Amino acid sequence: MRMVDGAALSKVPEVTLAFWVIKILATTLGETGGDAVSMSMDLGYLASTGIFMAIFMIAVAIQIRAKAFHPALYWLTIIATTTVGTTLADFTDRSLDVGYAGGSAILLALLLCSLFIWHRTLGSLAIGTISTPQSEIFYWVTIMLSQTLGTALGDWTADTEGLGYAVSAMIFGSLLAMVAAAYYRSKISHTALFWAAFILTRPLGAVVGDFLDKPLNQGGLELSRYSASAALILSILLLIFTLKQKAAKSAH
Repeated sequence: MRMVDGAALSKVPEVTLAFWVIKILATTLGETGGDAVSMSMDLGYLASTGIFMAIFMIAVAIQIRAKAFHPALYWLTIIATTTVGTTLADFTDRSLDVGYAGGSAILLALLLCSLFIWHRTLGSLAIGTISTPQSEIFYWVTIMLSQTLGTALGDWTADTEGLGYAVSAMIFGSLLAMVAAAYYRSKISHTALFWAAFILTRPLGAVVGDFLDKPLNQGGLELSRYSASAALILSILLLIFTLKQKAAKSAH
């Protein structure tokens, strides 16, 4: 664990505008990439979930073993959570026939349980405290659940409720804007607002990803999932290597 001016540096990035831009791109990639493997490659939701879960677990293990914050490693792990979240949500909602509403309710309950246990165990959900293996495990499990929930929520609003991708994107974008306004203009816990924003970026990315690759007659642009995923990967890499990111060292 690295120390700066006597304070332990977190192994996750400082939350800046660049963080949120990359996060939204990563969640969109999770949708197009997850669908590319499960649908375009026709591997199915269960097999795809197994593949992405293995990648996620390996990435988390490497992340925990790392001695300091590494942007490329961190965002690789985030992308792993978004892809496994996509296929896991689809498997739960479609293959198990739970439905988007039922799946969202189950995942929300699991997410809240994860946050509750994390807080009861370590006393804080602040990002600046993510510097020990135990806190990292809680962090990544919570993120994986939030990504899965976000996929289900995005599909629920766009498909089940029939709002479409553009309207759903505007809804989640507006909710994010409200959270941002509350961050600067209210006394609501910044940690709570961070997690609210983090969760909301996933359904936003899910509906944007679907908008990119779904057929024209379903309201999408019908782009190739492979091409869309490749463009998103290049955009993320460009931002990672051109924008300097620092480790968080205080609660957000």
